[in-house]
Amino acid sequence: MRILAIGAHPDDVECCVGGTLAKYAARGDEVTIMVATNGNVGSPSLSKEEIAAVRKKEAQAAADVIGAELIWLDYDDEFLFHDRESRMTFINAIRRANPDVMFVHSPNDYHPDHRVCSEISIDCRIPVTVPLIVTEYPAMANVPHVFLYENVGAVDFQPEAYVDITETFEVKSRMLKCHESQDVWMQHVYGADIVANMARVASMRGVAPGFKYAEGFRSLPMFPVPGRPHLLP
Repeated sequence: MRILAIGAHPDDVECCVGGTLAKYAARGDEVTIMVATNGNVGSPSLSKEEIAAVRKKEAQAAADVIGAELIWLDYDDEFLFHDRESRMTFINAIRRANPDVMFVHSPNDYHPDHRVCSEISIDCRIPVTVPLIVTEYPAMANVPHVFLYENVGAVDFQPEAYVDITETFEVKSRMLKCHESQDVWMQHVYGADIVANMARVASMRGVAPGFKYAEGFRSLPMFPVPGRPHLLP
C-alpha cells in the first residue's frame, strides 16, 4: 500500500503516528510524510530563515529513519490558511504521493494550524480524483481512506481503533529525537521533553487494548468510506 501522513508542522506526524508509519515501512509499504509549514517561528534564538532550514533538515532525517519520502510545502508556521492556493497545493502534493491511506489531524485539534491542515486535507480527498482539476501530478484513480490521529496532548480525542506500537516505539522515539530544535523550543516554552511527552500518551493509549504502547485513530466519518480499520498495520 501507499501511505501518506500529513502534519501541519515538522514533528507532528512523528509524534502522533510515527509508530504506525514504522510498522507500515517495516512490512514494505510506501510511506510519505507531508509537512505543511516550515516551523519558522519555533526558536528562541535563531532567525526565521535559520530555524526553517534547521527544521527541514530535521524532518528529512526523521523520514530517513524509516525510509519515507518527505514532501515539504513550506508555508509559514502559525499562518496556514485554507484558500484556493493552499487547496491546490495540497491536491497536487497528495496526488504526488497517490496514497491508498491518509493520516490527518483531527478537525477538533486545539492548534489552529492543525485544524486548518486537517480541513484542507479532508476537503481534498475527493478533488484529488477529479481530472478537470489540473495540477502537475495527474488525478488519482481512487479516493483514499482517511484516518484521523489525535493531538500531542491527547485532548478531546476518542479512538475507535488502536495500533500496537510496542515493537516500533524505539523507532518512533528515534524519529522524534531527530527534531532536536523542537525539543529545545518545547523545553523553552512549556518545560516539556518532546519524547517523554509522547511516551506518556502512547502508554496511556495502550491501556484500553492491553498494549504497552499504542496509537489511536478514528476513520473519517464521511461518504464515501473506501476502507475500514483493517487497513491499519
